[in-house]
Amino acid sequence: MGSADIVPGVSGGTIALITGIYERLIYSISKINFKFIKPLVKLDLKGFWRELLDEIDFGFFIPLVLGIGIAMLTIAKVVTYCMDVYTALTYAFFLGLIIASAYILLKKIPKLQIKHVAFVIIGLVLAYIFVSLNPIAANHSLPVIFISGLIAICAMILPGISGSFLLLLLGQYEYMLTALHELHFTELIVFIVGAVIGILGFSKLLNYLLKNYEEFTMAFLIGVMLGTLKIPALEVVSNVTLNVSGLLPCVIVAVIAFVLIIILETRFTKE
Repeated sequence: MGSADIVPGVSGGTIALITGIYERLIYSISKINFKFIKPLVKLDLKGFWRELLDEIDFGFFIPLVLGIGIAMLTIAKVVTYCMDVYTALTYAFFLGLIIASAYILLKKIPKLQIKHVAFVIIGLVLAYIFVSLNPIAANHSLPVIFISGLIAICAMILPGISGSFLLLLLGQYEYMLTALHELHFTELIVFIVGAVIGILGFSKLLNYLLKNYEEFTMAFLIGVMLGTLKIPALEVVSNVTLNVSGLLPCVIVAVIAFVLIIILETRFTKE
């Protein structure tokens, strides 16, 4: 998820979906209500630990946060290198990944009906418009960074919506990537605080939708994924020779990514 969230056009939520942890992720985040603060203020340590362990799924969050953090500091550099040096092949891989993710979501809808198709179309149109927007010029003050973190994190947990692409539109992507690589702690802390506030609020809405309107939510997310395919598709086309010898490696890589994700999803589902 950490590596995916670094790349504009690829969502960490997509990876969570593929590995079978998505619903647990949303539910675990939405459970956090900070009730453990009240006994802490009263110096009731026993009550504090009881509430803390009840609200926060440490067995889930500790390995997840460690994995995301390590990826953003290490693997992300490999991903950005591949994007620079092997642009067409890298985005072809992302293309296969997103298509496979949409297929996985489609399997979660037992019987596809017209009303589901309508939500797919709505998601597709909105996502296509979103990824077609031009980046805005913005300053890098701490309030702007805070708001950017608050908005971008909501996209990061949605399959198909890239939080890093949203940062790109907000004019903060390169600045925050530099802050991450050079460890500018003030900017990173402000961004993280905004992200935490954003994810706690948005996860409750998303958890409600998944519980009460799962099929429609899944249909909408399928459309979102299909709409965001514009980004990797354009990158492949603009960075490859448009002939059989140029496109064939990209097609092969996309197919490999598709098959790999289907195999992974099958394995994680069984586990």
